[in-house]
Amino acid sequence: MTAPAADGLDAVGPIESPPGGAFRIEPRQQASSIRLSVVIPTFNEGKNIVEIVRRLTDLLDGPLGDAYELIVVDDDSPDRTWETAQELTRQNSRLRVVRRVGERGLSTAVIRGWQAARGDVLAVIDADLQHPPEVTLGLWNEVDRGADLAVASRHVEGGGVSDWSAVRRVLSRGAQLLGLFLLPGVVGRVSDPMSGYFMVRRTAIEGAAMSPLGYKILIEVLGRGKIRWIAEVPYVFRERLEGESKVNWRLYVDYLRHLLRLRLSRLPIDRFVRFATVGSSGVVVDMGLLYLLSDPHMLAWGLTRSKLCAAEAAIANNFFWNDTWTFRDVARDQKGLRARLARFAKFQLVCLSGLILNTALLNQQFNYFGVNRYLANAVAIGIVTGYNFWLVMKLSWRATVVTPNG
Repeated sequence: MTAPAADGLDAVGPIESPPGGAFRIEPRQQASSIRLSVVIPTFNEGKNIVEIVRRLTDLLDGPLGDAYELIVVDDDSPDRTWETAQELTRQNSRLRVVRRVGERGLSTAVIRGWQAARGDVLAVIDADLQHPPEVTLGLWNEVDRGADLAVASRHVEGGGVSDWSAVRRVLSRGAQLLGLFLLPGVVGRVSDPMSGYFMVRRTAIEGAAMSPLGYKILIEVLGRGKIRWIAEVPYVFRERLEGESKVNWRLYVDYLRHLLRLRLSRLPIDRFVRFATVGSSGVVVDMGLLYLLSDPHMLAWGLTRSKLCAAEAAIANNFFWNDTWTFRDVARDQKGLRARLARFAKFQLVCLSGLILNTALLNQQFNYFGVNRYLANAVAIGIVTGYNFWLVMKLSWRATVVTPNG
């Protein structure tokens, strides 16, 4: 007994899924009449699956007819949820079932379902009926109006939670505040970033390398997708009627790990490595000239005057290599001598503030703490490097901070 095959992923038998790695939603190879694909991730939801499928079918048949599909993605539930769902396919041609073996997790289940989906719009809803199915129509209406992402929110007017304890409310809000601190440009785009009930246009996440962790797939979509227009629809979170809650402390740990992973993924690490490498060549220039100009056995100039001359030579060196290597993609789009001189002027201003800080740190260490002049200079350069990189990204080659994620 098998479900109707589609894209080679529907099955009642096991689907071996490799653990780890990034997931991608690939563009469809052929046209489809399906406008909406709703993924229902399940684990031990045998008591709820019949009801959620029935209610979604009743709601979506009217506005969409045959142009939607429901995809149950089950993590090989001990209560054989996948088998119950498979029985429903006999009477419901819009229902498809995927049984996963060797891979678990709500977020990855959602993405596996989206990979199997044929719709223009991809959605997710919990199977436990804590997400009111009727809100699906409100989400669909927002996407149909043009939204890239429609989120069911507990934190807009008309939304809320039912009988949550004070502890759970504090944990939920605390998790949101933590997200705002670590990823304000992602988490701050919606009122309820912890929501697991939403719809997104396929084109907004096609090709994005997604590495979800835990239950909060919406943060991954916001962080890696090309999301412009976001709509929010209120809903009241309900307590489950059947089955056991899967909320535990591990979910909050996974959430924190997910935030940190996204935070790190948004840092321009490769470009910083190149910037630091160029900076290392500047250190050689700086140190060499500082020795030549200030050492008592060489020219014996004053330390401050020597440092200023050495630093200016290092700045010129660093600009040349950054412009031709670190930020060459930006420089290539800003051709001409005038544009290059403008970049050099901005770079000088950025480095001037760093130079002031560097010189102050050098003198503080050498004159007040008796640190060797060369060691003190190296320490000052190290402290200022990160500061300079941030300002350079913002001012000199500011186009480099524009990413596909916005």
